[in-house]
Amino acid sequence: MARLERTPNPYILDICCGTGAVITAFANQYSGSFNVGYDFSRVMLLKVREKPCARKINLIEGEAADLPFIDESFDVITCSHALYELKTPARQAALKEMRRVIRSSGVVLIMEHEMPRHPLVRILFNLRMLTMGSADAREFVKGGMKPFQRIFSEVSLNHSPSGKSKLFVCRR
Repeated sequence: MARLERTPNPYILDICCGTGAVITAFANQYSGSFNVGYDFSRVMLLKVREKPCARKINLIEGEAADLPFIDESFDVITCSHALYELKTPARQAALKEMRRVIRSSGVVLIMEHEMPRHPLVRILFNLRMLTMGSADAREFVKGGMKPFQRIFSEVSLNHSPSGKSKLFVCRR
């Protein structure tokens, strides 16, 4: 979905990178890429450092709502299964920051959870949302494209074959 075939040395930012699954995949796929893993958790960033391709990734500790990059710095920005954990003001600020640092020709790829279809799994999922303490997390997961359309001019939605995740493709 990143469509980097015509970008020989892409700049890639993975926000809320966690243990680095997404950014390491990009680092391995694109040998000439400049890769940044960004997360608020030092413990998670230390996990990324343990990966075989860690030397290809620049790791930065910080908040998603306050990115330390100049405008239009990246060709691709990713964020996987993390925005729902932020409260609405921080989530909106993070999305605005993504829009600010993505290049005009770039793409922001945001993967989030689908609402489970199976009734028992849906109940367990909703319990998890309630125990996280974020009253609006469940609404965000159910919310569709509206939070993204408020920030980006072009938004499309794709569903994973498993039905467990959805991918928002956003352009400035």
